[in-house]
Amino acid sequence: MRTERIFARLEQEPERPSNRDVPRMSRHRVVLFGSAVVFYAAIVAAVFVSDHLVLVDWRVMLFRPYKQWPDLHAFLDYFVVMGQRGPTAVLVAAWLGWRSWRQRTLRPLLALGVALLLLNITVGAVKIGLGRLGPHYATTVGSAEMFAGGDIFPSGHTANAVVTWGILAYLATTPQARRVLSVVAAVFALGVGATTVYLGTHWVSDVLLGWAAGLVVLLALPWFEPAIAWCEAHILAARDRFREGRGLAPAPVAPAAAQPPLVAAQRAVRNNEAARLHHPPRPHTVRSERTPVTPTGSRRPPHLDRTPRTAPLGPAAQRGRAGG
Repeated sequence: MRTERIFARLEQEPERPSNRDVPRMSRHRVVLFGSAVVFYAAIVAAVFVSDHLVLVDWRVMLFRPYKQWPDLHAFLDYFVVMGQRGPTAVLVAAWLGWRSWRQRTLRPLLALGVALLLLNITVGAVKIGLGRLGPHYATTVGSAEMFAGGDIFPSGHTANAVVTWGILAYLATTPQARRVLSVVAAVFALGVGATTVYLGTHWVSDVLLGWAAGLVVLLALPWFEPAIAWCEAHILAARDRFREGRGLAPAPVAPAAAQPPLVAAQRAVRNNEAARLHHPPRPHTVRSERTPVTPTGSRRPPHLDRTPRTAPLGPAAQRGRAGG
């Protein structure tokens, strides 16, 4: 019974909306995005053009960190799961789903979906296109092991850790929460990347490129905010049509201040159209065409003992008036 009261209160009192606007592609973000793209291109060029980074890869691989510090192996085997796409996506989606329900908006879940879609397309295409082999499958010492049928470059664990945990900071509603979640995301991203090198599943250059790939996706998200708002408006419109078709009450929505401007405007137009359909305007008639409420003539009630003024006078009355 107490649990039902708690959930009823949560249903009636949605989370206080944030005054933070949807992130836009500011000049500062454009500079960061450009820097991440340049860093990405520099890592790829360093692997193809120069052998310095490749030599670093081989030295770390032959050093075999997992044999140098074997006591960390058991813990890091579990920690690296924080970069796997499946478990982390489910965990973060559960939290963002809770936020979406509390704030009456689909933006957190849609932003996560767009980020993961971009990550799969960009990282997956480069992995398959370059075909680099991992350290455990390398064949020639000092070789970059490119176009050999592998799928290791860039590191998917590292890029996924950057995007999956970084999206929490991207969607934070207060500056303090954004700072804390940024630190958490950085710890997971750096830790997962270093762990893959420790375990010998990735080269150092794989991890560097994974960090750059994740940052490129995360920094590009503001460009997709209009598409996210469009998708949210259409999904909510389809939900409202479904509820109206089944005769259900319309679902509560968040205040306009908590919604993106585009979504709030589209929702206001949709509500106005629904109001016109349910309550069509009545034709206006002029006063002469209206049905009278009271009968025409005098509004005074009739008196039985009073003779109407328009009736003819009797003989006695006529004699009295003549005598007078």
